[in-house]
Formats: sequence, C-alpha cells, structure tokens
Amino acid sequence: MKLAEFGLVLFGVLLNAMAQLFLKAGVRQFGHFEFTAAQALPVATQLATNPGILAGLSCYVVSVVVWIMALSRVEVSIAYPMLSIGYIVNALLAWWLFGEAVGVQRLVGIGVIIVGVIIIARS
Repeated sequence: MKLAEFGLVLFGVLLNAMAQLFLKAGVRQFGHFEFTAAQALPVATQLATNPGILAGLSCYVVSVVVWIMALSRVEVSIAYPMLSIGYIVNALLAWWLFGEAVGVQRLVGIGVIIVGVIIIARS
C-alpha cells in the first residue's frame, strides 16, 4: 500500500474513531436511559439535539465518504483490516478522556492488532 493510500485509509479510520468518542461524550450527558415507548420521543429529541451526538454523526458521514474514496484505491482485503486501528485509538483515548479501564489483556490485544496491521500493510 502506498503512503497516500494508507493516509486516506487512516483518515477514514480516525474519523470513524472520533465519531465513537463524540457519541460517547454526548451520551455521557444522559447517563443510562431506557428506550421505552413512553420515553422514545423525549429521548430521541434530546439525542438528536445533543452537540456530541451531532458531531459524532457528522464524523460518520464524512468517514463514509473518505472510506469510499479509499476503497476506490485500495483492495478491501487490505483496507478493511485497517479498521482495527480504530480500536487502538478508541481504547487509548477512552482511557485518557473518560477514565475507562485499559488493563494488561487489552494492551496485549492492542499489541497484536498493531503487529497484524503492519503485516497486512506490507503485503
């Protein structure tokens, strides 16, 4: 994979990861909620007007456009496994931003993902 192609794939993956983080930040304002019939409209309205949720959805839209551009240049069998980079980004940023646990097992898993991405990128 050429550097420009890898950059495009990475940009799409990072946008997707940022979408997850924005969605998490937005939903943290609500805490745990039940999506019952009685609460459907009020909850949907709150979610639809939340800046974090809107930012996350916007990142998703842009990431899909970037991803389509990437797929026009890179084989899907190479590009798709690169999505696992998003897990690394999300795990580390969720630890830093939200205080989520990242234990030894997750760190080992992240290491395995990094090795796998390197092997696939070089193929």
